[in-house]
Amino acid sequence: MNLEIRTTSPNETLALGARFATLLSAGDIVVLSGRLGSGKTLFASGVASGLGIEAQITSPTFLIEKVYTDGFLPMIHADVYRLGSFGEFDDLELVDEGRDGVVLIEWGESIESSLPDDYLTVRIERDGDDRLISFVAHGSWRQRDLGVLS
Repeated sequence: MNLEIRTTSPNETLALGARFATLLSAGDIVVLSGRLGSGKTLFASGVASGLGIEAQITSPTFLIEKVYTDGFLPMIHADVYRLGSFGEFDDLELVDEGRDGVVLIEWGESIESSLPDDYLTVRIERDGDDRLISFVAHGSWRQRDLGVLS
């Protein structure tokens, strides 16, 4: 199932991320796609909040990945923008490292061919002050009911 939702404020985007977190289970991989400043990290902050993670979520651009273990599920928040090859992504072993939690990958559209078949792409586009957020299912994500988000 694919879904598209418009949010009209940062608080709505955070709340959508928190609602989305209720759909996550161990081993889930979520690709966050969108231009610079579109709201990928904002959405990830909402997901973290929904998972019970209390830390402030910031972009992992210069660190490549940040791991949060204080929630209901561990969360790896990664940014692959600076990676130069699929090999570098594979070397990070994010998929294996995240099997007991969830993995959110900013700029992940660049490495989608290296991902397992089961993942969800969340595309975020700015439209003025609004954000248009599209959920695109791959593999077993097509069987999940994303309708609870709308």
